[in-house]
Amino acid sequence: MNIVIVGHVDHGKSTLIGRLLYDTNSIPEGIFEEVKKVSEELGKETEFAYLLDSLEEERKLNITIDTTQIFFKSPKKDYVIIDAPGHKEFLKNMITGASLANAAILIIDSNDGIQEQTKRHAYILSMLGLRQVIVVVNKMDITGYNSVKFNKIKEDILKFLSKLNIRPKYIIPISAIKGDNIIKKSKNMPWYNNLSVLEALDNLNAKQTLSNQPLRFPVQDVYEINNKRILVGKIESGRLKQHDEIIFLPSNKKSEIKSIEVWNKNKTHAESGECVGVTLKEPLCIERGEVICSEVSPRITNKFEANIFWMSKNPTKINEKLILKCATQEVKYIIEKIKKKINSSTLEGIDEDCDELKETEVGNVIIKTEKPIVIENFNYIEGLGRFVLVKNDIIVSGGIIPNEVLRSY
Repeated sequence: MNIVIVGHVDHGKSTLIGRLLYDTNSIPEGIFEEVKKVSEELGKETEFAYLLDSLEEERKLNITIDTTQIFFKSPKKDYVIIDAPGHKEFLKNMITGASLANAAILIIDSNDGIQEQTKRHAYILSMLGLRQVIVVVNKMDITGYNSVKFNKIKEDILKFLSKLNIRPKYIIPISAIKGDNIIKKSKNMPWYNNLSVLEALDNLNAKQTLSNQPLRFPVQDVYEINNKRILVGKIESGRLKQHDEIIFLPSNKKSEIKSIEVWNKNKTHAESGECVGVTLKEPLCIERGEVICSEVSPRITNKFEANIFWMSKNPTKINEKLILKCATQEVKYIIEKIKKKINSSTLEGIDEDCDELKETEVGNVIIKTEKPIVIENFNYIEGLGRFVLVKNDIIVSGGIIPNEVLRSY
């Protein structure tokens, strides 16, 4: 189960993860001793955040720069916990981390309360379709484990998240540095009668497999090996087996699976999540970007509505020609219309029918591509329902095609 930890830059995300790892004996031998030594050299008490923030630059700045993934195990589940940067400058990394997750912990400092970055990260969770959210109110030790302070933040965050259609599963008062309500309930907060963070995580639903969905297999590359033409990629959804009849989209070419190829193995079938190669019964000219599908076809279009989060300091304007990448598809596009843009912190509509998007603004837009592409509802098959926009080889925006706006024109 993939969990992303998000929130304002100094509200304690890395410390929370470090404490979880320490309290569950998930730290390799010798690492904690190194952290203690580094903390002492910097004149600080033991910093659990350093278990993740291993780069010297991060230690000096006290911010998480990269998106760190770390494996974690409770008695009930295996986890990949993603520590996503909170600073505005690292939004790209945060969005990358959140897009890999199927549940999130939103962390808030009990002393600082809800900040602009808290709201922006919550909006991104909503935009990416994450609905399993746990809110933790950290640093309760600093506010003297004050229940009034906690309840005020709880009231405020519930009001804000309701506008995003996010209903948090749990709202938990914690002290990551002291270990309160991390693994078990804290005696310092007798007024709180619900689950600890670990118990709440264990109560979330693991992501369901996409193997029972229709086949969607974007072609990543084509290899010529031992006189065989092998199409390789990752199966985003569905199952694949020898002798299956398939269709390539958007070209509409049809064939039959002759063999499934993996290194040093004989394989007759594969399913969602696996990276494999296939050969075809008939020799077809297939290139990267085609999507292998079953009879249940996805949507093929050159115009669709989507939500995008603009991340570049330079704004984008309608009719500006850039590059769109969705799975292995890459195509030139323009934003034909910005129907509405929204301030990602206040959720207030900034403008309708405007002609540009600025940094950190969210736009509901109509995208027109130079040629047809294969897309899906993000909540149905993520790999074909999310995309990035690229300018001068730099990712400048991330976007999704959610259920309520999936329409072709």
